[in-house]
Amino acid sequence: MAVKKTKVLDKWKLKKWYNVLAPPMFDNKEICEIVAAEDSALVNRIVKISLMELMSTSSQTSMFTFLKFRITNAAGNNAQTTLIGHEVSPSYIKTFARRGKTIIHMVVDVKTKDNLDIRIKVVGVASGKISETTKRNLRNTIVEEIKKSGSTFTYDELMQEILYGKLVSRVFNRLKQITSMKRFEIRKTEKQEVFA
Repeated sequence: MAVKKTKVLDKWKLKKWYNVLAPPMFDNKEICEIVAAEDSALVNRIVKISLMELMSTSSQTSMFTFLKFRITNAAGNNAQTTLIGHEVSPSYIKTFARRGKTIIHMVVDVKTKDNLDIRIKVVGVASGKISETTKRNLRNTIVEEIKKSGSTFTYDELMQEILYGKLVSRVFNRLKQITSMKRFEIRKTEKQEVFA
């Protein structure tokens, strides 16, 4: 009896490569290339890249800072993205959060000038052991500075302030007026997304 041969379709050959582009705040630079069978399969995928790779900067923090982009649209060979947050590597945070120091972890929810909600997670490290009153003063100052910046800037502007260290520098200078500070970092940001 003859065996009927069927042609096996190679699904890989049907897929195509897309250039994933950063949003305009990063001059639409190419983040990476990604493969998909069709445009719609790319929408809502998350792409992660280090700040150092994207901006070609050599600062120590940028090496350990990772940006998260969500693909919003794909057409032709390009996929457009939006920045949905960033994260500083936990291993980097541990390098300055040593024994004998006071560590303050906080989460601050902010509404930007263009009415977007962002969750900002921070860590502050004081040089030694500090009192509960000083901790409270530090926390209040952190919340005050971050909320003030949130209402002053649009989402894109605020993220640039965070990624380029301007907001961190402003908060750190305020905290130093209260007590001796070792470090202050915005370790994570998350854009509060709404899906239809």
